[in-house]
Amino acid sequence: MTASTRNALLALVALVLAVGAAGAWYVFGSITPNYSDDAKRGVKIPPGAAFSQIVDSLDAAGIIKSRSRFENLAQWTGWARQLDAGYYEVPEGMSAYDLLGKLRRGEQSYVKVTVPPGVTLDRLAAVAGRNLYAGPDGMKRALTSDSLARALDTEQRDLLGFMLPDTYYFFWLDSPNRVVKTIKEKFDDLVRENGPQPDGLTNAQVATMASIVEWETSCPGERPIVAETYLNRYRIGMPLQADPTVQYAILEREGAKRRLLFVDYRIQHPYNTYLFKGLPPGPVTNPAASAVKAVLKPDTNDYLYFVAKGDGCHTFSRTLAEHQRAAEDFYRLMRERRAAQRADSTG
Repeated sequence: MTASTRNALLALVALVLAVGAAGAWYVFGSITPNYSDDAKRGVKIPPGAAFSQIVDSLDAAGIIKSRSRFENLAQWTGWARQLDAGYYEVPEGMSAYDLLGKLRRGEQSYVKVTVPPGVTLDRLAAVAGRNLYAGPDGMKRALTSDSLARALDTEQRDLLGFMLPDTYYFFWLDSPNRVVKTIKEKFDDLVRENGPQPDGLTNAQVATMASIVEWETSCPGERPIVAETYLNRYRIGMPLQADPTVQYAILEREGAKRRLLFVDYRIQHPYNTYLFKGLPPGPVTNPAASAVKAVLKPDTNDYLYFVAKGDGCHTFSRTLAEHQRAAEDFYRLMRERRAAQRADSTG
């Protein structure tokens, strides 16, 4: 073999190796840029998205640094039409081959679904639905669905009360019906773990009583006392006389809660527990776990009355006379505060 032939052969071998290395990099080299803002970036691929739309979404999310590499590999492998819809988080350093495989296998990432406590149905749907493909409107449809309620062996009006506040993890494409079902099951688990229910209350009635406690007080440690006070009234057939139920009537009529006036207690509304004995027809809001546990494991007391103290907590009384004295103390405090505010505003 002559020197020139040997040199040509070595050059050919080097070219083949170089082409092979370049090909390997093209397929298995990182296609993501260096993320400077976070460790992962996410992309949402809606159902029915065309391949070009998927590439646009990946590009807009800052996930791929070379559209052509991704597009070419997808076409060469035949995977361009096999990519699944969903939400995907893509770590830094992923190759085009691995990214295509992830989308092709539908290896979706979870999204957070947050359920805040003590809110209206509209507010809950807006917050819980914001990270779901179905959105707030879809979440609201689920929460107002008679057919879903029947499937869950309950009434539509009770669904809100079962929406136990917490942060949950679902897939972006999960249906709101599945979300509602899963959260209701968690509520049922909470009742079962902390039961039995007092006074033979059903789960829906526990949710309703707890919803009243939720809106009645946020004072630390006071919820079991408030719950037992309402249960004491319930046991002897006394009207619950719960302000949250009047607030609910105001909310339904006027669209927002406000400070109650004496005339409001005479509102003809089925939820007004000043006019109608027993529990209202359904929950006024979605109670936190602490309110639910307060109903299931209330404080042992014989209180029948309570009134605000002006600091967010309450004074509890056994007799009407005690209650009236505590109420007068509260009204006196309110008058003094309003007088001080007027003096400050005119001074």
